[in-house]
Amino acid sequence: MIDSPDPLARIMERVPPPVEAVNGSGDWGAAERALGTPLPDDFKRVVAAYGRGDFWGALCLCTPFGDDNPVRLRADLLEDFGPSRDRWPEKYPYPLFPEPGGLLAWAVTDTGTHLCWLTVGPPASWPVVIWSRDDAYERFDCGVAAFLEEWLSGRLTSELLPADPDLAPWFDAAVDRDHIYLQLDEGPLPYPERLRILREALGPTADRGSYEYQGSRQDHFVVTETGWQLTYETAYGHQLRVAFPPADSARARDTVLAALARMGCAVQSVSPVHGTSSWA
Repeated sequence: MIDSPDPLARIMERVPPPVEAVNGSGDWGAAERALGTPLPDDFKRVVAAYGRGDFWGALCLCTPFGDDNPVRLRADLLEDFGPSRDRWPEKYPYPLFPEPGGLLAWAVTDTGTHLCWLTVGPPASWPVVIWSRDDAYERFDCGVAAFLEEWLSGRLTSELLPADPDLAPWFDAAVDRDHIYLQLDEGPLPYPERLRILREALGPTADRGSYEYQGSRQDHFVVTETGWQLTYETAYGHQLRVAFPPADSARARDTVLAALARMGCAVQSVSPVHGTSSWA
């Protein structure tokens, strides 16, 4: 157990960083000049450790590096939301950077929420403001690393950025993945037994959440040694969705098909949804 006052050290103990941080390094001086402001040191250290990717399947860090970075750290909130603010100023209680003391986004979520700095005073003292797509706001008087450590530990209370206390936090680096969908027949076993066999065959695995409604189920999990992401479900037909780095295609195919055979489920069709892999 790490006993450290450093929030990043505690984050890294709870959520191991990737072997390589995608878009995690570059010329910070040039990035700050392009933005027109220095940036907090704790944020730079978080980016260097984790890079682009998402925490808990929800919060994606914006980094200033990478030509192909779709969530690049930019000073674009004023450009994007200025016209809307002109029409509905009551929805915008804070200035928008590069206006003095304006909001500057350092992360976005899967629901369109922005996590911002309120750029008042020196960067080391900038608080965090959560800004939802419904124009609700929450302010936290701490830096990025302390905010993430509180959130990932479950100690932070936020209506705009909820956390699932039943799931251990994780980080997925933003690496390219191919996606394959396999339609299956039902086989002789009930769903819970099929799921158990699947996860044992692929294991060790870690939960990434589940869903059940009116008899339909979705179970999300990841193979911890390879990072393969899987969804086993009956919500959209009986199928298995698999996402994996392209270099793992042959290994993933052989491993997954062997697991399905153990489940007693015949493959009815295989559909490459994204990427170049084909398991036909």
